[in-house]
Order: sequence, then C-alpha cells, then structure tokens
Amino acid sequence: MTELTLDAPNTRTRNLICAASDIFDGAAFDAAMLGAKNGAATDVRGDILDHLKDAQTQGRARIADAFRVDPFASRATIRAYSYLTDCLVRSALRLAQDVLHPNPTPTQGEKLAVIAVGGYGRGEMAPFSDVDLLFLTPYKITPWAESVIEATLYVLWDLKLKVGHASRTVRDCIRLGTEDFTIRTAMLEHRFLFGDETLAAELDTRLQADLFAGTERQFIEAKLAEREARHIRQGQRYVVEPNVKEGKGGLRDLQSLFWIGKYTHKVQDPAELVSLGLFTEEEFDAFVTAEDFLWAARCHLHLLTGRPTEQLSFDMQVAVAEAMGYKDKAGRRGVEIFMQAFFREATVVGDLTRIFLTKLEAVHLKDEPLLERLFKRKRKVKAGYRVIHNRLAINDDATFLADPLNLLHIFEEGLRTGMLIHPDAMRLIASNLHLIDDAFRNTPEAQRLFLDLMLKHGNPERALRRMNELGVLSAFIPEFDDIVAMMQFNMYHSYTVDEHTIQCIAQLAMIEKEELVEDLPVASSILKRGVSRRVLYVALLLHDIAKGKPEDHAILGAQMARKIGPRLGLKQDEVDTVEWLIRYHLLMSDMAQKRDIADPRTVRDFAKAVQTVKRLDLLCVLTVCDIRGVGPDVWNNWKAVLIRALYRQTKRALEDGMEALTRHNRGTEAKKDLRAALSDWPRKDLQTETARHYDPYWQGLHVTAHVAIANLLRGHAGNEIAIDLHPDEDRDATRACFAMPDHPGIFARLTGALALVGANVVDARSYTTKDGFVTDVFWIQDADGNPYDAARLPRLRKMIERTLAGEVVTREAIKDRDKVKKREKAFRVPTHITFDNDGSDIYTIIEVDTRDRAGLLYDLTRTLAASNVYIANAVIATYGEQVVDTFYVKDMFGLKYYTESKQKTLEKRLRTAITEGVERAKE
Repeated sequence: MTELTLDAPNTRTRNLICAASDIFDGAAFDAAMLGAKNGAATDVRGDILDHLKDAQTQGRARIADAFRVDPFASRATIRAYSYLTDCLVRSALRLAQDVLHPNPTPTQGEKLAVIAVGGYGRGEMAPFSDVDLLFLTPYKITPWAESVIEATLYVLWDLKLKVGHASRTVRDCIRLGTEDFTIRTAMLEHRFLFGDETLAAELDTRLQADLFAGTERQFIEAKLAEREARHIRQGQRYVVEPNVKEGKGGLRDLQSLFWIGKYTHKVQDPAELVSLGLFTEEEFDAFVTAEDFLWAARCHLHLLTGRPTEQLSFDMQVAVAEAMGYKDKAGRRGVEIFMQAFFREATVVGDLTRIFLTKLEAVHLKDEPLLERLFKRKRKVKAGYRVIHNRLAINDDATFLADPLNLLHIFEEGLRTGMLIHPDAMRLIASNLHLIDDAFRNTPEAQRLFLDLMLKHGNPERALRRMNELGVLSAFIPEFDDIVAMMQFNMYHSYTVDEHTIQCIAQLAMIEKEELVEDLPVASSILKRGVSRRVLYVALLLHDIAKGKPEDHAILGAQMARKIGPRLGLKQDEVDTVEWLIRYHLLMSDMAQKRDIADPRTVRDFAKAVQTVKRLDLLCVLTVCDIRGVGPDVWNNWKAVLIRALYRQTKRALEDGMEALTRHNRGTEAKKDLRAALSDWPRKDLQTETARHYDPYWQGLHVTAHVAIANLLRGHAGNEIAIDLHPDEDRDATRACFAMPDHPGIFARLTGALALVGANVVDARSYTTKDGFVTDVFWIQDADGNPYDAARLPRLRKMIERTLAGEVVTREAIKDRDKVKKREKAFRVPTHITFDNDGSDIYTIIEVDTRDRAGLLYDLTRTLAASNVYIANAVIATYGEQVVDTFYVKDMFGLKYYTESKQKTLEKRLRTAITEGVERAKE
C-alpha cells in the first residue's frame, strides 16, 4: 500500500489516457493551499472549493475528450478517472486537516487513515462511479477526527461526488467483515490514500490474519451464491437489453473471478492467475479483451447519459455503438454489429468463469462424506473418459485427439450419461477446432454423430448450446458462425439469432416428449402421427442461417440449405423438403396473423402453396416452434387459435378438396350452430336474424359472437350504439361487439374510442346487414397484452360510451397516448404499403407495415373513412415496435381498388397520416 502523490506519477498513473498534469494540476492546488494558509483569502473553504470544481471540470473534460478520440482505451480511462478522484479526495482531506481543522500535536487516539475500498480501491472507476471511502481510526472516533471527516465529506458532496463512507476501527472492520460478505469483499480491495500509514498497515495485516485466512471456501460459496442470485435477477446474457455491470457475462462476473483469486491465492493482479495455472496465456488474453470491451461500453454509457447508467437499453445501444465507431455495413446496422461483439464477449466471460471455478473446485471442494461415497451409485462412462466432480473428463488428451471424431463423441457421451463436460475437456476442444475440416465434415460417421445429438437423446438443446459456446457448431457448419451472438435489433426478438435457433429446437424436443400436449394439441398430434424428424430438426437448425445478410433471409437461407443439407448426411428428397421449409418458414405465420383466415381465398391460396398434408404438418410444427422460440411471452392463445384454425381448414381443403371451403357450406353450418345456441328464441326472430346478414358475416365469426350480436340487434332501438364486452379466454383477449345503424366513418370512431381507453386492438371485423345496421367486432387487450378483467369491464364500457357520445374529441385527446417511448426511438421501422387484389375474391387487401404506436389504427381508419373507403376487416399483427395493419376494403361503389392512380392516392394519404402521427408522437 502506498499513498498516491500529486507530483510524481507512480505505477498507477502511468499509461493514463492523457497526462497526469492535464488531469489535475497538483502545483496549482499547492499554491492555492499555501495562499489559504497564509491568510490571503477571506473565504478559505469557498476559494479552495471553487479551485477544485474548476480542476474537476477540466480534468473530466480532458479524460472524456481523449477517450472519444480512442474509444476502446478503457483501461487507461478508468485509471484516469480513479486518479482524478484520488486527487480530489486527497485535496479535500488536506483542506479539512491542514486548514479547516489543524491539529499540530495529535494524541495517539487522533490518528486517521483514509482508505479507498471496493471498485475505487481497485483503482477502476467509470465516469460516474461511486466513491467508497473508509475512515480508519485506532479507537473510538475523536471530536477532531469527526470534524475532519465531516469537512472532507462536505467538500466531496459539493463536488457532486456520490460518496459511500464508513468510519470504523480495525476491530470494527474485522467484526463487520465476519458478518457481511459485501463489506468483506469491499475491504478485500482496500487501498491507502492519505493519513497514518501505520494504522493502514495494521488493517492490512489484521484482515489477512483474522478475517481472510481459513475462510476461502466460505468466501467462494458466498460469491457463487451472490452471482447466481444476480443472474436470476438480471436474466441470461442473451437478453436484448443487457446490464453491462451486473448481467450474466458482465463486468461483475470478471470482478468476481479476481476477488476469488485474490482471496484464495493473494494475487494482486489478474495476470498472476496464469502462473497459478488457473488460466492459460490465451485465456488470460481473452479475459483482458473482454474486460477492456465491457469497460469501454460502460464508460461510454456513463458519458452519454451523464449519470451511472449500466443498462444497455435500445436507445443507448445505438449511441454507444456510434461512440465506439461501429458503422453500418453490408445490410447490417452498426448497432447490430456492436451488440454481436458485446454478446460474444459475454460468452467468453461465461467460458472463463467455468474454467476458473472448476480449477478452484479441485482445491477447495471437500470430499463427499464417506457413507455417501460408499453407497452412491457411480455412473459408468465409456473408455477414454472419467468422472471428476460429477463432470465428464478426458483420460488422456493425446489419445482423445488422435481420433477427431471424439470432438463429437464427447457431446454424445455427455447426453448419454446426463453429465456436464469438465472445463478442462472444453478447453481442449476449443483449442483444437482446426481438426474439424472439410474431410471431417464429409465423414459419414461425423454426420451421423451430429444428427444423433439432435435426434437420439431427447435433450438436443444442451448439446447444441455447449457446442455453440465452444465453437464446435460453427466449425462443423461454418455458415452458422455469422449468426453466433447476432442480435436482431428490435423489440420482438428476446434472444440472439443463435440462441433463438437453439430455443426453437428445445421447443421441438419438448413437444416430442409430450410435455406440451395441453398447450399445443395440434403440433403434438402431428408429431405423434409421425413426420420426418431429420427434416424437421435440420430445418429448424438452419431456418435463420442467412439472417444479417442484405438479401431476404428465407430465400438465401433456402439456397444455403441446399449446400449444407448433404454435408449433414441428408438424402436428396430430405434436402428438397428442408429447402422448401426454410424458403417458406414465415408463410404460415404471416397468413395466420396478417390475413383473414375466415376468407376462403386465404385458405385456398395457402393450400396451393403447401400442396401436401406432409408439408403442412412439417410447416405447422416448425411455425409453432419458431414463434415460441422468439421469447417467453410471444406465444399466446390468440396466435394458437389462428395457427390451429389455418391448419385445420387447410388440411380439410387438401384432403376433401377446395370445394369444402365454399362460403355457402360454411354459412349453412354457422346458421345451424346459431339456431342450436338460440333454441329458446321464437322461430320468427330466428328467421329475421339468419336472413339479415350477408355470407361473409357467417364465415368470419364464431357462433359465440353471432349469439352476442343477435342479442344486440334483437329489439334494437333507433340510433343507439349497443355494446357487448366479454372476456374471450381462448384468445387471450376481450371481445367487444358493437351494433348500430350504419353510417360512414363509424369504424374509425370505434377504433378511436378504443385507443382512448388504452385498448390495443388485435383483430377487428365489420359487417353491414341487409336492413341498415353495421355490426363491428373487436378483440382487444390491455397495455400488458392481457384480456381485461371482468371487474374492469363496466368502467371500460362507460368510457367507450362517453367517447362515442362525443363527450371527448378523439383527435385531441389521443395525443397524450400517442408518445413513442425514448428507448424505442432508436428503431428504424420503414413504412411499406401494399395493395393486393388477388388475396380476396371480394376485397382489396391493403397492408400497412410501419412503426406501432397507440393512435396508429385510428389515424389509418380515419384516413380511409375520409377517402370513402369501406373497411370490412382489419387484421393487426404486432412484432415489438413494428405493426402490420391489414385492411380488407371496397370503394364506395362496392368495387376493388384496381386502378393505380387510386392506389397511389390512398397510399399518399395513409403515409401522410402516419407521418403526422409520428411527428405528434415526438412532441
């Protein structure tokens, strides 16, 4: 421990990002202090504080400017901020001790040592890190020491530093450190700053002898438990808005490794972990690279926000990427390239943690009790392997590497035994990936082994994730490397592309094991009947292989699959099917979520594209796995209902012929169901109800909605708007039925009313009757994506009625709900508007693909209404910050919009409505 001086730079002040004298002018401060001591100033404290404020401002500006010029020089930057803080703390202490509260003849009890602890004690500080100080006294604190401490803290607080502080004796430190591992960890990295060196040295000796010695295992277990709790709190390293400091694979994980190394082996520098055999030179280089990158990201976060921000939110990802010099390249945004680098470093941190902790296990884990060892059944492993601490280890490295196929065999053995692979084995695999060459990939045994890892053992997720982390997956399928740790910069996907792929395969494995029969009855029944498992698993593995390229990833991915498939040992017919599945892997999802599946034309077109029930089965399962693999909350009952309905109708069409989809057949069945549901109605009333609706009404709604509307229309009085709100649990939404006299613009008024009450419309239907009424049905969700609780429905009804009654001016009131959140402003969502006259026999389909916001649907429907467009249906598909609103429309004469001039006029008006809404959202 040495005191940091202001004049002669020591080892900690070398290699700063700018000169120490530029960070803090010690001579100028000495001159200011000398003037104060000589009585030249009337307000000593004020003058010195002003001097320190100016020095702090200038020092921080010079560090920040130098860092912006060299945005990856994080190590020199964090040392520079630490050095500046040292200078300010020492200056505040000198002011308090030498000028404000001088004590020329201190007693034995009036000694004081100031110690930096925690990250500050380590000498690593981001721009707005806390300043943690320990004021150490030999005995109970004296009035003089209390005055000095108080004066020092007030100066630091006036400098706007966030100071964590404690005043303790050496005995206090030992006692509190015994009780609290957070305090113990902070004191592990203590550093003397100023005051009595003898007292500081005593603390150092006593900590080692009375607190640290003999408690290594206890400390390791506490740190690992703390790490586990932190990871649960923060989420996995694959989350799209990671915490740079606390998240999995973040700085805290690296710091925990060093803390444990320092506690158990007394190391003072992470480089010493190499000589102890805990890391190889290459692994230590990876440690340094990851640490430098994460510190750079954290420092830029602090500087850009002007506060201690640790979360890489979407908006800050863009800003940090720009600050670190990442540019758009080859169809990918700079922010996506930056986040891929971030996740790769986070993965490295995870690998290093495994290696480090396993090495420590060998030294610090106690043997199991004798009786447990005697009676515990040992798992048998194949020749060439052994078990170390319940992990699969390699007997002899040279023998293992003599047969490169062992690089796959070990994963098979891990799945067979259910054991994790020992980090020493992982280290050996990762350093010999060159053995997986073209000859290896084309070996039939290697192909069999690889497919068996997915098909044979029932737990492909574990094998694929470990293979991915070690680089084996990318070595065996080189094309996979481009999507490793690739972030999709949107709010829809919760995982990186490689993790999404593995999550999809995990979903398929669970369906196969019949773990999701209740949630996924159709997909489960398909797999139970039997499909080509090889085709399905390979298609899922490769379905996003072309993500990140300028071309359509489905088209390019299909082309890539034609080359990769044979390398995986697939037969030509299997390759053809995999290629088709990848080319059309979004088709079923798009048709179900963006089109009206009640329209026979939708099902007919989908059936023509699929052609066979075999393909339909495969595509249905792949689609379900793909959606469920996007994120934990993406799949819901609404999507399930749509996918099931499209599957069942298409299967029926493929098996029984397209005539099974005719409107007449479906309408007849729907009327029959309504008569059964309203069996207590008089025959005359039933005849009136079944006769008043056109064919699309009967095919577009479930019988429960038909019943609700029948009750609304029965005895409808004049100009009233009748409303029925009902939770539709099967669809995770609330069904809102409206019946009223028909007049232009009513659909837009309804969307405005629903927007005003904060309801998100997920689907909508509008039908006119032969006797002058309009019936509209909306499925709505609350702000959290859930149906409204029954208890909230009366209030919801009242608010809708008030809005429809004109008590609230929708366009004005909706402005307050139309804001785009700051974290969402970083997304680029271009607007695409298409007109389709082939997708429906009756309507023109207008598809609007743009950024989502609260008042969007209202703006669009109001614009269409003002253009005399009749809206029959609106289908809403939301993908995070992006939404696709699809409208089935006719013109005022009941015709489609065929002419290009009319389409262009409508498109221009819709784009204007979107642009005006975006500008309103920015206000």
